[in-house]
Amino acid sequence: MSTDVHRPSPARYDRTPYRRVGRSGVLLPPISLGFWQNFGENRDPFTLRTIVRRAFDLGVNHFDLANNYGPPPGSAETQVGRILAQDFRDHRDELVISTKAGYRMWDGPFGDGGSRKYLLNSLDQSLDRLGLEYVDIFYHHREDPETPLEETMGALAHAVRSGKALYVGISNYSPERTRQAARILAGLGTPLLIHQPSYSMFNRHIENGLLDVVSELGVGLAAFSPLQQGLLTNRYLSGVPQSSRAAGSSSSLSEQQVQDEDYQARVRGLSQIAHDRGQSLAQLALAWALRHRQVSTALVGASSVTQLEQNIATLENLEITDEELLRIDEFAVDGTARR
Repeated sequence: MSTDVHRPSPARYDRTPYRRVGRSGVLLPPISLGFWQNFGENRDPFTLRTIVRRAFDLGVNHFDLANNYGPPPGSAETQVGRILAQDFRDHRDELVISTKAGYRMWDGPFGDGGSRKYLLNSLDQSLDRLGLEYVDIFYHHREDPETPLEETMGALAHAVRSGKALYVGISNYSPERTRQAARILAGLGTPLLIHQPSYSMFNRHIENGLLDVVSELGVGLAAFSPLQQGLLTNRYLSGVPQSSRAAGSSSSLSEQQVQDEDYQARVRGLSQIAHDRGQSLAQLALAWALRHRQVSTALVGASSVTQLEQNIATLENLEITDEELLRIDEFAVDGTARR
């Protein structure tokens, strides 16, 4: 890997319409770079470094991680930590780095869930892998019905008091549990900043209450999987590429899903709408997810600089007319391609 230090573009903030997160002072780019499945040990470090550099030059200053991102778990944080040390040591104050804990990370009774012991130990390990003194946002990654919510939220609040996180968030929480979590955190003097749910044209569950709850609470939303892990792209219109997730060992996509006749009909209909707008299907899907004022950012992975640039080009055409929304609703059906 090249040892040259990146010199960011002086124009990196000129064209990005940053969005406020709820009623906080935090601003995020509409499209943020996520590291869920694209930054493991099997990826070329030079390619990864090039993607992150280019993202920052395009105004993407929010990098989203979790303790178990890879593969293997932890490797995404390690990869990003190296890049931060090489290129962004002098730009830490410009970056919003988030990480999470909640899914299984190590063996034994304290390797997942929502206990204080697991969350705070995991945060320490994440900071070590990232080479940072603090993260900007620390999330609890999922609901844990076996741990009192007071204990979980108390751990998040402690992370802020200890200086290891600036803000806290939750992910994959129901509307009612979101309301409860926000109430507990407010009592501890640590407001809930943001909720990270999945949201896409084929996964519309947040429209059934969560959008209203976060609006009432003044909490932002970071939408993950807005492209439904590739299902909302043109990638599968002509079969299953050998390099795709559906052709591999991913547990979240299968050839059966992408060959499903209902999915194929819906994605072709959406592709035509995108074409009429002068966009790719992926760009339409991102613009659609960002249409809600509550959505502070959409988290998108990238396997190449070209893919990253195409996603960010979405910002050139975010407006969707009422007529287009009606057309989209014919095809954007919750649960499509879930089998």
